[in-house]
Amino acid sequence: MDLGECLKVHDLALRADYEIASKEQDFFFELDAMDHLQSFIADCDRRTEVAKKRLAETQEEISAEVAAKAERVHELNEEIGKLLAKVEQLGAEGNVEESQKVMDEVEKARAKKREAEEVYRNSMPASSFQQQKLRVCEVCSAYLGLHDNDRRLADHFGGKLHLGFIEIREKLEELKRVVAEKQEKRNQERLKRREEREREEREKLRRSRSHSKNPKRSRSREHRRHRSRSMSRERKRRTRSKSREKRHRHRSRSSSRSRSRSHQRSRHSSRDRSRERSKRRY
Repeated sequence: MDLGECLKVHDLALRADYEIASKEQDFFFELDAMDHLQSFIADCDRRTEVAKKRLAETQEEISAEVAAKAERVHELNEEIGKLLAKVEQLGAEGNVEESQKVMDEVEKARAKKREAEEVYRNSMPASSFQQQKLRVCEVCSAYLGLHDNDRRLADHFGGKLHLGFIEIREKLEELKRVVAEKQEKRNQERLKRREEREREEREKLRRSRSHSKNPKRSRSREHRRHRSRSMSRERKRRTRSKSREKRHRHRSRSSSRSRSRSHQRSRHSSRDRSRERSKRRY
């Protein structure tokens, strides 16, 4: 199919870099590739349906029995075409012996086709049998004739378009499987992270409930802290009280000594004055 020039960069070095980097990190490019190939298959299937509708409008209606006989001829045509394409491939590879075995299978399929055509011819009027009965290829949407010769069948089933669509469909199924596995893995990792977060939240909630359910323990702990602070303040207060008491006793002793000295001086002075008055009398 003529799709024009590809806009992508085709570089083996870039491909090698991607393969190395994808081992450390999953870029999930398989999803882009799957969507790209899916567009080819969707377009092919759409053309196939359109071709089937066109054939149904143009070709004469036949009974289900006759249609089944015609379908048998088409199936044998497809088998012969695939075998002939395989024979050409083996011959190009130089595998003559295997090619001869496949050629024997082709002769058997041709014999079955002649019998199927005879059955189909006997079930149809001569005028209708001469009309070319077409069929749409389910792989590449090309038209196939009921009376196509072996050469045309081999060209079709061994052609690039038909083989290309076979490869695309096989690759698409592989990518679907890979994408499904990676999505499942991502979902499991996401679920695991969510379960871990929920477990952490439950643990936090359990701890908070545990604290709220044990107020005695909290009050006891708070009481011990309060008691410790009270005892510390009491020790400081006692220390300050003792210090003030010591200073008070010191001042008391000092004032007492001072009063005693003053009293003694007063007594001595009074005694001296008394002696002086006695001397004057005599």
